Parts: sequence; C-alpha cells; structure tokens
Amino acid sequence: MNQLTLVIPLLLIGTLLLGCSPASEAPAATANGMPTEAALSDAREQNARAKRIHDAALVLDAHADIEIPGKPSRYAGVDGLSKVAPEKMKIGGVDAVVMAIAVGPGPRTTSGYAEARALADEKLAAVLAMTEDPANNLTLAKTAEDLVAAHEQGKGALILGFQNARILGRAVSGLDEFYDLGVRVFALTHMGHNDFADSSRPVFDGATGQHEAVAEHGGLSALGKNAVTRINALGGIIDISQLSKAAALQVLALSDAPVIASHSNVWQLSNVSRNLSDEEIDQIGEGGGVIHVAPFRGYLFDSSDEALDQAIRAARQVAGITEDFYYPFELYWEIEDEAVQQQFLSTVSDLLGPGSIEDVIDHIDFIVRRIGIDHVGIGTDFNHGSGITGFNDASEALNVTIGLLARGYSAEDIHKIWGGNFLRVFRAVAASKDKATIE
Repeated sequence: MNQLTLVIPLLLIGTLLLGCSPASEAPAATANGMPTEAALSDAREQNARAKRIHDAALVLDAHADIEIPGKPSRYAGVDGLSKVAPEKMKIGGVDAVVMAIAVGPGPRTTSGYAEARALADEKLAAVLAMTEDPANNLTLAKTAEDLVAAHEQGKGALILGFQNARILGRAVSGLDEFYDLGVRVFALTHMGHNDFADSSRPVFDGATGQHEAVAEHGGLSALGKNAVTRINALGGIIDISQLSKAAALQVLALSDAPVIASHSNVWQLSNVSRNLSDEEIDQIGEGGGVIHVAPFRGYLFDSSDEALDQAIRAARQVAGITEDFYYPFELYWEIEDEAVQQQFLSTVSDLLGPGSIEDVIDHIDFIVRRIGIDHVGIGTDFNHGSGITGFNDASEALNVTIGLLARGYSAEDIHKIWGGNFLRVFRAVAASKDKATIE
C-alpha cells in the first residue's frame, strides 16, 4: 500500500469525525461521537469515485520551480528533493508539470544578464536531464498532442516554462532560441521590473532602503510589446503571472491568442499585488484564457480580516522592515539578523495558519462563478515556498480532486480544472500560429 492510499482514507475519516466533509459543513452521521458504518461506507465510495476521476484526468500543474540537484534549497520537500520529483508525481497521479526556467531580480547590466542566462541554462539542463533518464519515465512535451500521448502511454510529461525576460537582456530574438530549445510557456517578469515589463512586485533596494517605482514602463515597454507579438508568432503560451496590472491588461489587449496566469489567485479574496483583479480575471476569460490557482498561503489568506492584517503589520515592525507589503512575507530576505529573520517567518507563518484545500477551492469557486469553468486550473508554485495542509507536494494531488468533488464539481469539471483547460489553450495558440502563417 503506498502513501496515497493511506493518506486519503484517513483524511476522509478524520473529516467525518469532525462532522463535516472535506468541502462542506454538513454534519456526518455519527454514533457516540464516531462515524457510523454507513458514513464510513459513503466516505470510501467518495474516495473511490475521486480516484477514478483523478486517474482518468490529465492532471497538469501549470507552474513549478526547478530544483537543481545537489544545490541547497529552503523550498525543497522535507526529504530534500523537489516537490514535483518523478516519484511524487507518480504517487499523486500528476501527469504533467510546467517547469519554470526562472531567475530573480538582479543587475540590468551586461554581467547581470550573463549571470541570469547562465542560471537559466543550468535549470534548462536539469530538466532535460530528468527527461533523458529512462528511470524517470518522463517525456519533454512540446505540443498538446505530446501531452495526450504521454498520458495515454502512462508516461509523465514536463513542459518547459520561462520566467523573467532579464534572461534575454534586451534581445527579443532570444525568445526564438528558447522556443527552439523546447520552451512553450513564457512569462516576462518575476519580482522586479526588467527591460520588457513592470512587475507586480517592485524590488526593494537594500542599499537605499527604497522599492523601485511602482511602474517603470507604465506596463509593457516597446521590447515587451514586441515580445508579445513574437511569442504569438512562435506559438508559445503567454503567462501573465507576476506582471503588473497595467502590463497584464496590455498583454491581454495585444495577444492574438489566449493567455494563462500560471500561478495567480484572486485579489478580491486575498489583497496582495500578485493576485488578479476582477478586470484582469474578466479579460482573461473573454480571451479564452485560463487562471491557475496556487496553494500558497501568502496568496490565499483572508485579507479582509482586520485583526490578521494588523498582526502581520506588527510582526513586520518588530522585524524592522516596512509595514506595508506586497504579500505577507515580503522583504524577509532583507532582514540581516538570521535569528530575527527566522522569528519573522515563524510569526507570519503562525498568523496565516497552515492553509487548506478549502482555501484553494474558494478561489477556484470565485473564478468559476465570474468567468466559467473553462477558465480555471491549478499551478502549484511548488519549490518556491508553496504548499498547504493536504497539498504540500505532487504526491497529495488527489486530495484536491476529493475536495472539488465534495464541493459539487462534476467529473467533467474536474477534468477541465486539472488539465483540460490548459490543453485547450495549448491547442489554441498552435492554431493561432498556423492561421497567422497561412495569412
């Protein structure tokens, strides 16, 4: 019996003991404080149904970061391995993951660009090595058909993503090179503005004690606009996660094909700059795109809770960093005293709590109610601080399906959420490229 088959029945039985289903507050049938045999039987049947749906679906995670073997990481799993390692994918029934070749902020100089490119090349090599090792049973997917074929053959698939055009320096032509290397999902920014676009999280300069201006380009620069056109022409998927609102809206207006947000949540529910406004959500839906919700507590917490907001601000003051924040953990890296840094992280973590699959589904519900079931997916942001109780790595993905089923989503809905919607966009961008080529 593997980890998955042990965990899920315990999850269901535990919620029965608490008198609720994983996604409902409806009381369960109990006798003397214990679930009845009928209730346990219902839970087992729901578990079995969820497993059947999960196994049939193409389960796709639209964004995870790349762990380079042998390098220390504060974000890897408790075993020191990637949260989307092949064995964890297999246990959790995860069929495909978009692996992001990502770099953070840094100098926008010749040497800074070279450093960013070197890190990108190292991450690219790490993913390719995974797909080339037969023991991993993984393939590099470059088309929607590759994804479907891998699923049908019982193989896992990795898709190459790209995050932060600082890797390109100031050369739009670099997009062609990465596309030729297999990259299919392109995000122009990470934290901090670059020469292509404004970020939703202006970087903090420790030397001056100031953040960058909220906007440098007013959204996209001329380079950024050219990049959108070029990604469309290549047949790549544009990812607006991490862009400023102005930049995201400009991408949506310029793009000839649907776009995705690979790991973004709902601003209305959690007021942090990385989450999407109603306007962005609406326009992604109108363009046929998909928003992939992330199980990250910093993007899921209830920002309408005034007591929580004040407690987070107080913790930031104690740590000696600015009270205002782009998300609750913002600027922990600027705390020089390691003990103070760890205390800050621990305090904020305790304030936010462990997070839950219920929180993730609340954000999914919001998007579905606003723009429909065809426009929502899941992108974990694993290996970059993400993870909640019940969904802390790929091995626990079935718990999400159980939660969605209990919340009332149908098998067809769940198939769309887990990978069907991404697959539709993947096909749409290819069709848009073909149409443009013919014209």
